[in-house]
Amino acid sequence: MSGLLLVDKPQGWTSHDAVARTRRLAGTRKVGHAGTLDPMATGLLILGINSSTRLLTYVVGLDKEYRATIRLGASTTTDDAEGEELARASVDAVAAITPEAVAAGIDALTGDIAQQPSSVSAIKIDGKRAYARVRAGEAVDLPARPVTVSAFELLSTSVADGFLDLDVRVECSSGTYIRALARDLGAALSVGGHLTSLRRTRIGPFGVDRAQPLAELDVAAGLIGPTDAATRILGRLDLTEQQAVDLAHGKRIAVDAASREAGADGAPGAAAPVGPIAAVAPDGRLVGLVEYRGDHAKSLLNFPPDEAFTAPPTEAPRTEAPRTGAPPTEAPRTGAPPTEAPRAEAPPTEAPEATE
Repeated sequence: MSGLLLVDKPQGWTSHDAVARTRRLAGTRKVGHAGTLDPMATGLLILGINSSTRLLTYVVGLDKEYRATIRLGASTTTDDAEGEELARASVDAVAAITPEAVAAGIDALTGDIAQQPSSVSAIKIDGKRAYARVRAGEAVDLPARPVTVSAFELLSTSVADGFLDLDVRVECSSGTYIRALARDLGAALSVGGHLTSLRRTRIGPFGVDRAQPLAELDVAAGLIGPTDAATRILGRLDLTEQQAVDLAHGKRIAVDAASREAGADGAPGAAAPVGPIAAVAPDGRLVGLVEYRGDHAKSLLNFPPDEAFTAPPTEAPRTEAPRTGAPPTEAPRTGAPPTEAPRAEAPPTEAPEATE
Protein backbone atom coordinates (compact mmCIF):
# COMPACT_ATOMS: atom_id res chain seq x y z
CA MET A 1 0.00 0.00 0.00
CA SER A 2 1.32 3.42 -0.96
CA GLY A 3 -0.20 6.79 -1.78
CA LEU A 4 -1.47 10.10 -0.46
CA LEU A 5 -4.49 10.44 1.80
CA LEU A 6 -6.60 13.59 2.10
CA VAL A 7 -7.88 14.12 5.63
CA ASP A 8 -10.27 16.76 7.00
CA LYS A 9 -8.76 17.46 10.41
CA PRO A 10 -11.23 18.49 13.12
CA GLN A 11 -10.60 21.10 15.78
CA GLY A 12 -8.82 19.79 18.87
CA TRP A 13 -6.63 17.26 17.04
CA THR A 14 -2.96 17.86 16.32
CA SER A 15 -1.43 16.90 12.99
CA HIS A 16 0.49 14.18 14.83
CA ASP A 17 -2.79 12.79 16.21
CA ALA A 18 -3.96 12.37 12.61
CA VAL A 19 -0.73 10.57 11.73
CA ALA A 20 -1.03 8.26 14.75
CA ARG A 21 -4.60 7.26 13.86
CA THR A 22 -3.67 6.62 10.23
CA ARG A 23 -0.69 4.48 11.24
CA ARG A 24 -3.02 2.23 13.19
CA LEU A 25 -5.61 1.99 10.42
CA ALA A 26 -3.06 1.41 7.65
CA GLY A 27 -0.99 -1.04 9.67
CA THR A 28 2.31 0.78 9.05
CA ARG A 29 4.46 3.33 10.84
CA LYS A 30 5.56 4.85 7.54
CA VAL A 31 3.05 7.69 7.63
CA GLY A 32 3.93 11.39 7.48
CA HIS A 33 2.17 14.68 6.84
CA ALA A 34 2.89 17.80 4.80
CA GLY A 35 2.01 21.17 6.28
CA THR A 36 1.15 21.34 9.97
CA LEU A 37 -2.23 22.52 11.20
CA ASP A 38 -2.52 23.66 14.81
CA PRO A 39 -5.16 22.02 17.04
CA MET A 40 -7.34 25.14 16.70
CA ALA A 41 -7.38 24.86 12.90
CA THR A 42 -9.49 22.52 10.78
CA GLY A 43 -9.37 21.38 7.20
CA LEU A 44 -7.12 19.70 4.70
CA LEU A 45 -4.14 17.68 5.89
CA ILE A 46 -2.28 15.55 3.34
CA LEU A 47 -0.74 12.32 4.62
CA GLY A 48 1.75 10.10 2.81
CA ILE A 49 1.83 6.33 3.35
CA ASN A 50 4.87 4.08 2.89
CA SER A 51 6.99 5.02 -0.17
CA SER A 52 4.68 7.94 -0.98
CA THR A 53 6.00 9.80 2.05
CA ARG A 54 8.76 10.77 -0.41
CA LEU A 55 6.22 12.87 -2.30
CA LEU A 56 5.46 15.00 0.75
CA THR A 57 8.59 17.07 0.10
CA TYR A 58 6.87 18.39 -3.03
CA VAL A 59 3.45 18.79 -1.38
CA VAL A 60 4.90 21.08 1.31
CA GLY A 61 5.89 23.68 -1.26
CA LEU A 62 2.49 23.93 -2.97
CA ASP A 63 0.32 27.02 -2.64
CA LYS A 64 -2.53 26.96 -0.10
CA GLU A 65 -6.04 28.36 0.35
CA TYR A 66 -7.73 29.17 3.67
CA ARG A 67 -10.95 30.51 5.13
CA ALA A 68 -10.38 32.42 8.36
CA THR A 69 -11.92 34.83 10.83
CA ILE A 70 -9.83 37.80 11.94
CA ARG A 71 -10.88 39.61 15.10
CA LEU A 72 -9.96 43.29 15.22
CA GLY A 73 -9.77 44.98 18.60
CA ALA A 74 -7.30 42.86 20.58
CA SER A 75 -3.83 41.38 20.20
CA THR A 76 -2.65 38.13 21.82
CA THR A 77 0.64 36.44 22.66
CA THR A 78 0.16 33.83 19.94
CA ASP A 79 -1.67 35.96 17.36
CA ASP A 80 -4.65 33.61 17.69
CA ALA A 81 -7.48 32.94 20.13
CA GLU A 82 -5.46 30.44 22.18
CA GLY A 83 -3.00 33.05 23.45
CA GLU A 84 -3.24 35.50 26.33
CA GLU A 85 -4.61 38.92 25.54
CA LEU A 86 -1.87 41.54 25.33
CA ALA A 87 -3.89 44.67 24.61
CA ARG A 88 -7.46 45.64 23.82
CA ALA A 89 -8.66 48.65 21.88
CA SER A 90 -11.52 50.79 23.08
CA VAL A 91 -15.00 50.20 21.72
CA ASP A 92 -14.90 53.65 20.13
CA ALA A 93 -11.60 52.88 18.36
CA VAL A 94 -13.02 49.70 16.87
CA ALA A 95 -16.25 51.43 15.88
CA ALA A 96 -14.22 54.09 14.06
CA ILE A 97 -12.71 51.55 11.65
CA THR A 98 -14.06 52.28 8.18
CA PRO A 99 -14.56 49.81 5.32
CA GLU A 100 -12.07 51.86 3.34
CA ALA A 101 -9.43 51.45 6.05
CA VAL A 102 -9.98 47.69 6.16
CA ALA A 103 -9.71 47.48 2.37
CA ALA A 104 -6.49 49.49 2.38
CA GLY A 105 -5.01 47.30 5.11
CA ILE A 106 -5.88 44.12 3.23
CA ASP A 107 -4.49 45.54 -0.01
CA ALA A 108 -1.17 46.33 1.72
CA LEU A 109 -0.88 42.69 2.79
CA THR A 110 -1.61 41.30 -0.68
CA GLY A 111 1.05 40.35 -3.22
CA ASP A 112 4.73 39.80 -2.50
CA ILE A 113 5.31 40.88 1.10
CA ALA A 114 7.85 40.45 3.89
CA GLN A 115 6.16 38.66 6.80
CA GLN A 116 7.50 38.12 10.30
CA PRO A 117 6.41 34.68 11.56
CA SER A 118 4.76 34.37 14.95
CA SER A 119 7.18 33.83 17.82
CA VAL A 120 5.34 30.60 18.71
CA SER A 121 5.82 29.06 15.27
CA ALA A 122 7.48 25.71 14.63
CA ILE A 123 10.47 27.33 12.94
CA LYS A 124 13.73 26.03 14.35
CA ILE A 125 16.30 28.36 15.90
CA ASP A 126 19.65 26.61 16.40
CA GLY A 127 17.88 23.25 16.34
CA LYS A 128 15.08 24.18 18.76
CA ARG A 129 11.50 25.11 17.83
CA ALA A 130 10.59 28.76 18.36
CA TYR A 131 7.50 27.86 20.43
CA ALA A 132 9.66 25.72 22.74
CA ARG A 133 12.01 28.63 23.36
CA VAL A 134 9.08 30.94 24.12
CA ARG A 135 7.61 28.44 26.59
CA ALA A 136 11.02 28.19 28.24
CA GLY A 137 10.92 31.92 28.87
CA GLU A 138 13.21 33.04 26.05
CA ALA A 139 12.52 36.13 23.97
CA VAL A 140 12.17 35.18 20.31
CA ASP A 141 12.33 37.66 17.44
CA LEU A 142 12.15 35.90 14.09
CA PRO A 143 13.29 37.77 10.98
CA ALA A 144 10.78 38.65 8.29
CA ARG A 145 10.87 36.55 5.15
CA PRO A 146 9.31 36.85 1.69
CA VAL A 147 5.92 35.25 1.08
CA THR A 148 3.25 35.72 -1.57
CA VAL A 149 -0.40 36.40 -0.78
CA SER A 150 -2.04 36.01 -4.17
CA ALA A 151 -5.57 36.64 -2.86
CA PHE A 152 -6.84 38.25 0.36
CA GLU A 153 -10.60 38.59 0.02
CA LEU A 154 -13.04 40.01 2.57
CA LEU A 155 -16.19 37.87 2.57
CA SER A 156 -18.22 39.41 5.40
CA THR A 157 -18.00 41.45 8.60
CA SER A 158 -19.77 41.38 11.95
CA VAL A 159 -19.61 43.31 15.22
CA ALA A 160 -19.81 41.61 18.62
CA ASP A 161 -18.69 42.50 22.15
CA GLY A 162 -16.74 45.52 20.98
CA PHE A 163 -14.81 43.61 18.30
CA LEU A 164 -14.96 43.70 14.52
CA ASP A 165 -14.79 40.20 12.99
CA LEU A 166 -13.71 39.75 9.38
CA ASP A 167 -14.40 36.53 7.50
CA VAL A 168 -11.75 36.23 4.81
CA ARG A 169 -10.43 33.95 2.08
CA VAL A 170 -6.67 33.77 1.53
CA GLU A 171 -4.60 32.16 -1.21
CA CYS A 172 -0.91 32.16 -0.43
CA SER A 173 2.48 30.58 -0.90
CA SER A 174 3.87 27.92 1.38
CA GLY A 175 5.26 29.36 4.60
CA THR A 176 2.65 32.11 4.95
CA TYR A 177 1.14 32.52 8.42
CA ILE A 178 -2.53 33.47 8.36
CA ARG A 179 -2.41 34.53 12.00
CA ALA A 180 0.46 36.86 11.13
CA LEU A 181 -1.82 38.47 8.54
CA ALA A 182 -4.39 38.96 11.32
CA ARG A 183 -1.73 40.46 13.60
CA ASP A 184 -0.38 42.80 10.94
CA LEU A 185 -3.82 43.95 9.78
CA GLY A 186 -4.77 44.79 13.36
CA ALA A 187 -1.51 46.67 13.85
CA ALA A 188 -2.02 48.65 10.65
CA LEU A 189 -5.46 49.72 11.90
CA SER A 190 -4.03 50.57 15.37
CA VAL A 191 -6.49 48.30 17.21
CA GLY A 192 -4.69 44.96 17.34
CA GLY A 193 -5.84 41.77 15.71
CA HIS A 194 -5.74 38.01 16.05
CA LEU A 195 -7.12 34.88 14.42
CA THR A 196 -10.21 33.21 15.89
CA SER A 197 -10.80 30.47 13.32
CA LEU A 198 -8.90 28.88 10.46
CA ARG A 199 -9.81 26.25 7.88
CA ARG A 200 -7.47 25.06 5.14
CA THR A 201 -9.51 24.39 2.02
CA ARG A 202 -6.86 23.60 -0.59
CA ILE A 203 -3.24 22.51 -1.03
CA GLY A 204 -2.12 22.78 -4.65
CA PRO A 205 -4.53 20.68 -6.76
CA PHE A 206 -6.06 18.93 -3.73
CA GLY A 207 -9.26 20.30 -2.18
CA VAL A 208 -10.82 19.62 1.20
CA ASP A 209 -14.07 18.67 -0.57
CA ARG A 210 -12.37 15.37 -1.50
CA ALA A 211 -11.00 14.75 2.01
CA GLN A 212 -12.38 12.28 4.55
CA PRO A 213 -13.36 13.30 8.09
CA LEU A 214 -10.68 11.97 10.42
CA ALA A 215 -13.18 10.15 12.65
CA GLU A 216 -14.57 8.28 9.60
CA LEU A 217 -11.24 7.57 7.91
CA ASP A 218 -11.20 4.71 5.39
CA VAL A 219 -7.66 4.36 4.08
CA ALA A 220 -8.56 1.91 1.30
CA ALA A 221 -11.34 4.12 -0.06
CA GLY A 222 -9.43 7.39 0.11
CA LEU A 223 -5.89 6.51 -0.94
CA ILE A 224 -4.59 8.34 -4.03
CA GLY A 225 -2.09 6.01 -5.70
CA PRO A 226 1.55 7.07 -6.26
CA THR A 227 1.17 7.63 -10.00
CA ASP A 228 -1.97 9.75 -9.72
CA ALA A 229 -0.54 11.71 -6.79
CA ALA A 230 2.84 12.38 -8.39
CA THR A 231 1.47 13.40 -11.78
CA ARG A 232 -0.96 15.84 -10.17
CA ILE A 233 1.90 17.51 -8.29
CA LEU A 234 4.69 17.27 -10.88
CA GLY A 235 5.05 16.94 -14.64
CA ARG A 236 4.74 13.52 -16.30
CA LEU A 237 7.12 11.56 -18.49
CA ASP A 238 5.70 8.43 -20.15
CA LEU A 239 8.35 5.74 -20.52
CA THR A 240 8.85 2.81 -22.84
CA GLU A 241 9.25 -0.58 -21.21
CA GLN A 242 13.02 -0.49 -21.76
CA GLN A 243 13.29 3.03 -20.32
CA ALA A 244 11.40 1.87 -17.23
CA VAL A 245 13.87 -0.99 -16.78
CA ASP A 246 16.87 1.29 -17.29
CA LEU A 247 15.62 3.90 -14.81
CA ALA A 248 14.91 1.22 -12.23
CA HIS A 249 18.60 0.29 -12.50
CA GLY A 250 19.74 3.89 -12.08
CA LYS A 251 20.63 4.51 -15.72
CA ARG A 252 20.07 7.77 -17.55
CA ILE A 253 17.65 7.61 -20.45
CA ALA A 254 17.46 9.64 -23.64
CA VAL A 255 14.36 11.84 -23.90
CA ASP A 256 13.27 13.41 -27.16
CA ALA A 257 11.80 16.90 -27.43
CA ALA A 258 8.26 15.63 -28.04
CA SER A 259 8.27 13.66 -24.80
CA ARG A 260 9.58 16.66 -22.87
CA GLU A 261 6.90 18.94 -24.29
CA ALA A 262 4.18 16.41 -23.51
CA GLY A 263 5.45 16.32 -19.94
CA ALA A 264 4.88 20.06 -19.69
CA ASP A 265 1.25 20.43 -20.73
CA GLY A 266 0.88 18.57 -23.99
CA ALA A 267 0.99 21.73 -26.09
CA PRO A 268 3.38 21.86 -29.06
CA GLY A 269 6.39 24.01 -28.25
CA ALA A 270 5.67 24.07 -24.51
CA ALA A 271 8.68 24.46 -22.25
CA ALA A 272 9.92 21.33 -20.53
CA PRO A 273 9.07 21.13 -16.83
CA VAL A 274 11.66 22.46 -14.42
CA GLY A 275 12.41 20.26 -11.43
CA PRO A 276 11.37 16.69 -10.69
CA ILE A 277 9.16 14.83 -13.17
CA ALA A 278 7.06 11.74 -12.50
CA ALA A 279 8.32 8.90 -14.71
CA VAL A 280 5.51 6.45 -15.53
CA ALA A 281 5.84 2.94 -16.99
CA PRO A 282 3.55 1.69 -19.80
CA ASP A 283 1.47 -0.24 -17.25
CA GLY A 284 0.80 2.98 -15.30
CA ARG A 285 3.23 2.25 -12.48
CA LEU A 286 5.26 5.13 -11.03
CA VAL A 287 8.88 4.14 -11.66
CA GLY A 288 10.30 7.17 -9.88
CA LEU A 289 11.09 10.85 -10.13
CA VAL A 290 13.56 12.17 -12.68
CA GLU A 291 15.01 15.49 -13.76
CA TYR A 292 16.12 16.55 -17.22
CA ARG A 293 19.82 16.97 -17.92
CA GLY A 294 20.11 18.17 -21.49
CA ASP A 295 18.54 15.53 -23.73
CA HIS A 296 18.58 12.90 -20.99
CA ALA A 297 16.58 12.20 -17.83
CA LYS A 298 18.37 11.24 -14.63
CA SER A 299 16.73 9.30 -11.81
CA LEU A 300 16.31 11.22 -8.54
CA LEU A 301 14.57 8.42 -6.66
CA ASN A 302 12.84 5.17 -7.50
CA PHE A 303 9.59 3.77 -6.14
CA PRO A 304 9.42 0.10 -5.10
CA PRO A 305 7.54 -1.93 -7.73
CA ASP A 306 6.05 -4.23 -5.09
CA GLU A 307 4.00 -1.52 -3.35
CA ALA A 308 0.85 -2.19 -5.33
CA PHE A 309 -2.35 -1.14 -3.62
CA THR A 310 -3.62 -3.60 -1.01
CA ALA A 311 -6.38 -3.17 1.52
CA PRO A 312 -5.24 -2.23 5.03
CA PRO A 313 -5.85 -4.50 8.01
CA THR A 314 -9.48 -4.57 9.10
CA GLU A 315 -10.09 -2.70 12.33
CA ALA A 316 -12.83 -3.72 14.70
CA PRO A 317 -15.68 -1.19 14.89
CA ARG A 318 -15.06 1.41 17.55
CA THR A 319 -16.77 4.46 18.91
CA GLU A 320 -14.85 7.69 18.88
CA ALA A 321 -14.76 9.55 22.18
CA PRO A 322 -16.30 13.02 22.07
CA ARG A 323 -13.78 15.75 21.28
CA THR A 324 -13.59 18.73 23.59
CA GLY A 325 -10.35 20.22 22.35
CA ALA A 326 -8.02 17.75 24.03
CA PRO A 327 -6.01 15.43 21.77
CA PRO A 328 -6.75 11.69 21.64
CA THR A 329 -4.84 9.36 23.88
CA GLU A 330 -3.03 7.43 21.15
CA ALA A 331 0.25 9.08 22.09
CA PRO A 332 1.05 10.71 25.44
CA ARG A 333 1.45 14.47 25.31
CA THR A 334 4.06 16.22 27.42
CA GLY A 335 3.85 19.87 26.50
CA ALA A 336 4.88 21.25 23.12
CA PRO A 337 2.80 20.17 20.13
CA PRO A 338 4.60 17.26 18.44
CA THR A 339 4.98 18.68 14.96
CA GLU A 340 7.91 16.39 14.17
CA ALA A 341 5.37 13.87 12.87
CA PRO A 342 6.93 12.82 9.54
CA ARG A 343 9.34 9.93 10.04
CA ALA A 344 10.67 7.03 8.06
CA GLU A 345 11.13 8.67 4.68
CA ALA A 346 8.65 11.48 5.42
CA PRO A 347 10.14 14.92 4.74
CA PRO A 348 10.77 17.37 7.55
CA THR A 349 7.97 19.83 8.24
CA GLU A 350 10.24 22.83 8.67
CA ALA A 351 8.19 24.72 6.10
CA PRO A 352 5.65 26.38 8.43
CA GLU A 353 2.07 26.41 7.38
CA ALA A 354 -0.87 28.45 8.57
CA THR A 355 -0.92 28.67 12.37
CA GLU A 356 1.85 26.21 13.00
